[in-house]
Amino acid sequence: MASDPMEAFFKLHRDLRREGPGEPADVAWAAAVAGVKQTANIADVACGPGADISALRQVAPQGHVTGLDKTAHFVDQARVQFQHDPDVTLLRADMASIANTYDFIWCAGAVYFLGVTEALTRWRKSLNPHGAIAFSEVCWFGDARPARAQTLWQAEYPQMTDAAGIAAQVAAAGYETLGTRQLSATAWEAYFAPIDARIAALRPGADAALTEVLDEAAEEAACWRAHGDAYGYLLSVVRPV
Repeated sequence: MASDPMEAFFKLHRDLRREGPGEPADVAWAAAVAGVKQTANIADVACGPGADISALRQVAPQGHVTGLDKTAHFVDQARVQFQHDPDVTLLRADMASIANTYDFIWCAGAVYFLGVTEALTRWRKSLNPHGAIAFSEVCWFGDARPARAQTLWQAEYPQMTDAAGIAAQVAAAGYETLGTRQLSATAWEAYFAPIDARIAALRPGADAALTEVLDEAAEEAACWRAHGDAYGYLLSVVRPV
């Protein structure tokens, strides 16, 4: 029986360590800019399988990290990894409705589900006084707009803007930007290298739905490797004004 597109997507992504570009150095940099204390209560919003939780624990070794994701098998995967750490809690929860309050909210590559302004507006009530949010958002760097990259992102994320556009969305939510940082090639390859291997393993015998998902993922990686100077993820650290 042919798989449906969502089944095919999760067949590609299930049990991968990361669900998007990133590296521990991003977490350390953002925490330093935000002034995160070692006792901080941290939320990892849309945490996926928990790739950033270890790095978040390192910046707050006397604190607590709560990972939230609405995809059950990502939460289950993270729970297995951190089952022996009493200072990590994994919850199946929607990023649009965070119930508790935190000193620092981290969101890697998932703000686009809500939009920057909407996400920051919703999360403001979940920040303790002097708390901060760090999020990464794909954007254009400079004026170059290669046709291949435009085609890819028009299909995947037509709202994609540039660094100035992200800053304006931050300001519209009533926040100030404390600092920004472009994710490195190392961060991208930490995501794409395992995806490459998974694509190769799944190609033989793939049905039409899975083949389409594999082709899209392969093109995403190839496009970034060809035009990574034109676009990427911008990590922003922000605080309510």
